[in-house]
Amino acid sequence: MQKLTRPILVLLCLGVVSLALFPLIGSDFYVGLLTKIMILAIFAVSLDLLIGFTGLISFGHAAFFGIGGYVLAIFFQDADSINYWTALALVLCCTALVALIIGWLSIRASGVYFIMLTLAFAQMFYYFFFESPYYGGDDGIFLFSKPEVNIGSVSLIDLEDEHSFYYFVLAWLVAVYLFLNMILRAPFGHVIVAIKANEQRTRALGYPLQRYKLMSFVIAGTLAGLAGFLEAVHTGYVTPAYMGWHESGIAMVIVILGGMGTLFGPIIGAFVIVLLQDYLPNLTEHWQLLMGAIIIAVVLFLPEGIAGLLYRISDRLFNAKGSASADNSIADVPLARPEQSLNVDVRESVSGSKSYE
Repeated sequence: MQKLTRPILVLLCLGVVSLALFPLIGSDFYVGLLTKIMILAIFAVSLDLLIGFTGLISFGHAAFFGIGGYVLAIFFQDADSINYWTALALVLCCTALVALIIGWLSIRASGVYFIMLTLAFAQMFYYFFFESPYYGGDDGIFLFSKPEVNIGSVSLIDLEDEHSFYYFVLAWLVAVYLFLNMILRAPFGHVIVAIKANEQRTRALGYPLQRYKLMSFVIAGTLAGLAGFLEAVHTGYVTPAYMGWHESGIAMVIVILGGMGTLFGPIIGAFVIVLLQDYLPNLTEHWQLLMGAIIIAVVLFLPEGIAGLLYRISDRLFNAKGSASADNSIADVPLARPEQSLNVDVRESVSGSKSYE
């Protein structure tokens, strides 16, 4: 993964500021739509930790998204009031425990077998809730109240208000991004990136790969559970469809479209996918065909996703500016692409000489 160049960092900051200002000028419909997009972005970023950084392609990541929502709905369905701190802690602990069990069993396989195992576990949860009348079956479960974010008798934020909840989700999105950025800068992050680059050489350096993979899997699953929790609070409704394989597929498309191994790429991908889904039906009733063509075009012509395109534009602008100031004396050295890390000494990645953000 490349370092964030100054133009991209400025672009991301402008994006956050724009999102913060949007409720002041946008309609309630689009405030709700952007809230949905940001929740989906948290879900996609959690999957990017597995696919883009650890090299684990999970096709059952939606199971944790659904579990996050179902834990909230099952324990607090009939509650007159929900304590936010209790509900959040319960959701994250339950999701982490499920991710630990599934991860411990799944990481023993690799490649297509790992993909099939994660898919099988997700489908098991899907059909369990789909066929369980006690948990609403295919109708799902309704939530009749939202968590109350209080410290003592002081209310910090009213989640019943759509605009307040919008800013609440935006804060969570920024917090998740910064949290994962911090993890990837730490030695743990360098190790999982080295595992993706060259698993055999990382094992030869003495690192317990299973332990690092499992930890990455648990972190990703817990963050997906957080996204499911926020979605349940937002809609007041949980359905087994949250756990379906197509939800995992959509998240994977978002990660690929936005750019794997970039953190901010899946966020951009979530905005692009959902806004296209909102806009294209106005053009034609066959909008899904047009959506598929757009995705195929991005995969063929932008193999590094939208984030890769932004990096290339940024590199050209940065290199052109640097060359002009130096009177074309020394050309800037291009930053390494993720795939080039296969040719780099893994020991450098693990020791922290490479910079990941």
